[in-house]
Amino acid sequence: MPNWKEILAETQRVGSGFDVVRRQYLRRLAALTKRNVIVYYSGWLQKPELERQGIRFTLNDGDKNGFMAAIHRLNKGIGLDLLLHTPGGSIAATESLVDYLRKMFGTNIRAIVPQIAMSAGTMIALSCKEVVMGKHSSIGPIDPQLGGIPAHGVVEEFNTAVKQIKDDASTIPVWQALLSKYEPSLIGECQKAIKWSNEIVTTWLTTGMFLGESDARSKADKIVNDLGTHSLTLSHERHVSIDTAREMGIKVVALEDNDKLQDAVLSVHHACILTLTSTPAFKIIENHKGTAHINSVQMMLMKAP
Repeated sequence: MPNWKEILAETQRVGSGFDVVRRQYLRRLAALTKRNVIVYYSGWLQKPELERQGIRFTLNDGDKNGFMAAIHRLNKGIGLDLLLHTPGGSIAATESLVDYLRKMFGTNIRAIVPQIAMSAGTMIALSCKEVVMGKHSSIGPIDPQLGGIPAHGVVEEFNTAVKQIKDDASTIPVWQALLSKYEPSLIGECQKAIKWSNEIVTTWLTTGMFLGESDARSKADKIVNDLGTHSLTLSHERHVSIDTAREMGIKVVALEDNDKLQDAVLSVHHACILTLTSTPAFKIIENHKGTAHINSVQMMLMKAP
């Protein structure tokens, strides 16, 4: 008969009913694809009020620990299906994570976007050999943001100011007032961030999705230009559908082409969303074997004075 400590450990492994159901569907998806499965899900849509409390829904260096736990003891030879649901995050953390994933699985990584993977989430998807999307799925622009400020927008505004001042010196007072809101080094930092983002995504595309293709660089350049140029996307919040992604040249597989895969993926998606909606969890990193790194916030009830 197990002792108290052993029963406690078993109970903790099983988790809540949401954990049981979610893990059940994760196992089913892996059994169907014969590949490793990891979900990276953020609850920014379910718990927006937590952002005001400093909760980080975005991809950051702390997520590496979750991926290390989820990847440990997996069979690296059968590849990885990575389900992404994220608003994006740090370029540095994204570059580091992709580097780690490729060290573990090479380029045998498939991104699956059941609903939405924006910004850095899109960058991760572009580092994979292909992207699986449904009619309801969206990826987004990859133009970098510095403290919530679009880097391309700052550079565009500065270049416009230079041109107009050159053409008409009387505009100097107007532009002086507008540009005074920026720190002196911001223009340079924005230019560097744009270059950094474009370069790493171009490298990932040429060494992954278009590996071995004679026109890999031109294909990569088109995608980076289409998704990374603020004047084309118009907004960092722009949602890019499966059809638009294909027009850009991204290798996209339609989720609806395989009924069994669609059912399995959406079952995992719904289970993850329900977990984020109905429990204190706000970020989930978990594999098909039940190894999970879940960030959660504990609600505290305060007595009235």
